[in-house]
Amino acid sequence: MVVEFTTPAGVVRAVDGMSYDVYGGETLSVVGETGSGKSVSVLAALGLLQTANLRRVSGEVMLAGVDLLTLPEAELRRRLGRDVAMIFQDAISALNPVQRVGDQIAEGLRVHDRGLTADAARERVVELLEMVGVPHPRARYDQYPHQFSGGMCQRVMIAMAIANRPKVLIADEPTTALDVSVQAQILDVLRLAREETGAGVVLITHDLGVVAETADQVAVTYGGRIVESGDVISIFTRPRHPYTAALMRSLPRLDSTAERLLPIPGQPPDLTEIPQGCAFAPRCPTARGRSVCIQTRPELRADDASTGASACHFPDEAAARPRMGDGAQPLSSDPAEPVATPAGAGEAAPESAVPVLEVRDAVSRFPVRSGVFARATAWVHAVDGVSLRIPAGGTLGLVGESGCGKTTLARLVLRLVDPTGGQILVEGD
Repeated sequence: MVVEFTTPAGVVRAVDGMSYDVYGGETLSVVGETGSGKSVSVLAALGLLQTANLRRVSGEVMLAGVDLLTLPEAELRRRLGRDVAMIFQDAISALNPVQRVGDQIAEGLRVHDRGLTADAARERVVELLEMVGVPHPRARYDQYPHQFSGGMCQRVMIAMAIANRPKVLIADEPTTALDVSVQAQILDVLRLAREETGAGVVLITHDLGVVAETADQVAVTYGGRIVESGDVISIFTRPRHPYTAALMRSLPRLDSTAERLLPIPGQPPDLTEIPQGCAFAPRCPTARGRSVCIQTRPELRADDASTGASACHFPDEAAARPRMGDGAQPLSSDPAEPVATPAGAGEAAPESAVPVLEVRDAVSRFPVRSGVFARATAWVHAVDGVSLRIPAGGTLGLVGESGCGKTTLARLVLRLVDPTGGQILVEGD
């Protein structure tokens, strides 16, 4: 596939000959830095790129023997949601803010099954919400997206995507902006969705931890091209492209302390100027002093030493470099030497000082309404008796899982939400 855009700086080739296959029941993870063409490739494949500066989309997108790029718009619409579905990375923005969550899912069901009654669609939606782990699914059917946390909105998007049991499920950064525990839950839901539908999953991400947890196959992208592909174990244990190896060396480790990671030097390539040779050559230690890397672009080809493929003139040297976690450098050779901290870090203000902001026993509750008369059938205790003090010049870190009340507390402080109880004092007033 090739995708090009027209910009004031010139023609940008965002996707440059990208190809991959996905099989039923398998998860392919497409991984790479921001701007490497991951999301653009799937948006173009589904006909979802509607920008005025789109210059060219070429190639083939074969689904069950049919090229999606050649379908009339009406036929493509019939297939979207039925044969292939997408989970977008910003679930809150992707959902319609003025339509009830349950109705949004039911709409997709009834579009593809004209004989489905409203009551039957509602029951199916309740089943889907329960399947993806939304609590009180029958009551929450009638709620709006702003009444859901980020993690819950992502669950709704997954329910919407799997409603018609598609053959291919595309997840574009499904765990972005979610805390680690909720990320794990969402990945479990995705795994369940794949098992329930038998769909092939394309997982687009820049999070290598997510890749290691969920993927069967991996395609590493750089500069609009796939530079390495293979099974997840081979990619993580013996990368055959210097860019993949550099990504692995930049991963932090949890089993050691006080280590300095090795970032990838330089910047991603300017896609308005397609390089003659390897796009990674200016940042690649293997390419130093080698004219072939600058003058000749390597093609993606199968490796004799692995089951995957790489686009590198010297894959054996990339494989010989330190792998995941081996690149971190200790900050000090003496394990007993303390790590320096910024001056003043962790210093507490005197207890007698008047705090800039003080919250006393803040409470915020929201009703869960259902029925014809929208009566409150339950209450969400979003904030329940929270107190805190922030001194002048101080910083308070508010940490917790998605849906535990962090954002609601901030809205209470700004009076964007009226508190149910408690006090909010600024400089004592």
